[in-house]
Amino acid sequence: MARFTGRDIFHILILFSAVWILVLFVQLENCSGGMGNASERKTDRMKRALDSKEREINYLRNQLNSLDKHHHVPGLPTIYIITPTYTRLVQKAELTRLATVFKSVPNIHWIVVEDAQVKSPLVTKFLRSTGLNTTHLLSVTPPEVKLKEQDPNWLKPRGVLQRNTGLSWLRANLNADYHHGVVYFADDDNTYSTELFQEMRHTKVVSVWPVGLVGKLRYEAPIITNGKVTDWHTLWYRKERKFAMDMAGFAVNLRLILENSLAKFDITAKRGFQETGLLQSLGVTLSDLEPKAKMCTEVLVWHTRTEPAVIKNEDKMPANGYEQSDPNVEV
Repeated sequence: MARFTGRDIFHILILFSAVWILVLFVQLENCSGGMGNASERKTDRMKRALDSKEREINYLRNQLNSLDKHHHVPGLPTIYIITPTYTRLVQKAELTRLATVFKSVPNIHWIVVEDAQVKSPLVTKFLRSTGLNTTHLLSVTPPEVKLKEQDPNWLKPRGVLQRNTGLSWLRANLNADYHHGVVYFADDDNTYSTELFQEMRHTKVVSVWPVGLVGKLRYEAPIITNGKVTDWHTLWYRKERKFAMDMAGFAVNLRLILENSLAKFDITAKRGFQETGLLQSLGVTLSDLEPKAKMCTEVLVWHTRTEPAVIKNEDKMPANGYEQSDPNVEV
């Protein structure tokens, strides 16, 4: 049986729509020679149908162009992006921001790991709609180590088990002899430029770069001397952390991940030591680090956070004679 790619299907749909436009155009020509109101009404209907089909073809062309942007490029290393996520009002908005960037980058495999017992319809539907190569996984954070709503975000480590689940999936499904690429941990509340992914794509061991708006500084970054990382531009645990950088500030060669099956993040690690713990378990040394982003002088990722959504006015709507927002509308 013949197999059709997504691109083939779009081409077929465009062809069918074009044939319909041709048929409608012929019928419109025949109608234009008629007389009377009935003929005019039929002509109007045909013109509206013709306009509708033209809009449909334009839409299909745009979808085809979008598909072309993030199709697989043979020979180009794949970037495996692991993103922990959890249910909250801004979740779809956060994921949409990431997907918009990822669609402009070829050879992306986005591994999204929900902190949940079952896959949520919102994330399932959203990932399907992106057209990206995605894997949807689950990993539940135990209540005793999970942040409560009133807790500050630094009190307990977040996304640790979800990132480890992503690493486990890579080891279970990929082979270092056949799969080549890089692994990056992209939290859903950060902001990423497309250039960042081109910088990391050919990582040999571990590549590093600055991260903006983090550590209560304008940016944190590796300090480079003679082309090598020698120190860290940060205030927080600068001397105590061997790799004093943010989760968004490094990428790891896929082979290194696959060949070190026990390497993972430690949920008991002290605040700020997740990155150091993983890289040490991979056997990485300071001399292994590859400075990117113009020798770590350019910021291509920002540690932004969306403010928690405030919807307290929903409760005030009925008292003022208005209906509350429809809970069936997906935000």
